[in-house]
Amino acid sequence: MIPQLYAYAFNFPIAKFLQAQSKIMAMAVIAVVALVLHTFFSWLLMLKLGWGLVGAAVVLNTSWWLIVVAQLVYIFSGTCGRAWLGFSWQAFSNLWGFVRLSLASAVMLCLEVWYFMALILFAGYLKNAEVSVDALSICMNILGWAVMVALGCNAAISVRVSNELGAAHPRTAKFAVVVVTITSFYDWNDTLARSLLCIVINNVQPVLSGVAIGAGWQAVVAYVNIACYYLFGVPLGLLLGYKLDWGVKASIAGNRIKQWGGEPDDKESDIEK
Repeated sequence: MIPQLYAYAFNFPIAKFLQAQSKIMAMAVIAVVALVLHTFFSWLLMLKLGWGLVGAAVVLNTSWWLIVVAQLVYIFSGTCGRAWLGFSWQAFSNLWGFVRLSLASAVMLCLEVWYFMALILFAGYLKNAEVSVDALSICMNILGWAVMVALGCNAAISVRVSNELGAAHPRTAKFAVVVVTITSFYDWNDTLARSLLCIVINNVQPVLSGVAIGAGWQAVVAYVNIACYYLFGVPLGLLLGYKLDWGVKASIAGNRIKQWGGEPDDKESDIEK
């Protein structure tokens, strides 16, 4: 999976560059083509040829590099106009300011991701650890699907705010923040997630993170993440999970998993023994 990490390093700045040029449709087409090829070759290597996890890793690495190469070809073909005039040493001017923002962004994002990973690790020490981890992993995946629209708003508002601030239009930037925040609430209040406060709040959080990125407040958000996730969230989760024995509602999840797997309810599973 190491090649995929280098693909990430190329993809993120390229994607931001294309977003700043409003080349969203080109990015969408490339992503759709990559998804179709990824699905086909995953089936071919993992199931048809029996490569298993090795096949999954090969396809995943190849898919990400396909996206990177396709985006670079699109940029180098001259479709971005004067925004891309070729490589230049001027790219290294004011590099320290860029590195400082990049490090702050990395810390901000890592603190968010590590928090969710820590929750899964802590779930491994609960009663019925296997069911607890499985149930929490399912919840994390559902949450990830639910906030996809909000992540799109994150990318859009970060570019919009940075562009408006760069053009000396602070009032327009503020208006964009208000609009996208209200939109993030509305997206899921009228759907299945109406009663799930966690998902609603998580729709707003990526949007506000995008505002912070566009305004260059990554360092401030990093401190906020430390306070909210690690000084409040993790201790509260440990208190509720261990001291008050709330767990992750493993018994209910276990019954559902057994039913989905075709096991009768009165049959004791290996996890419960």
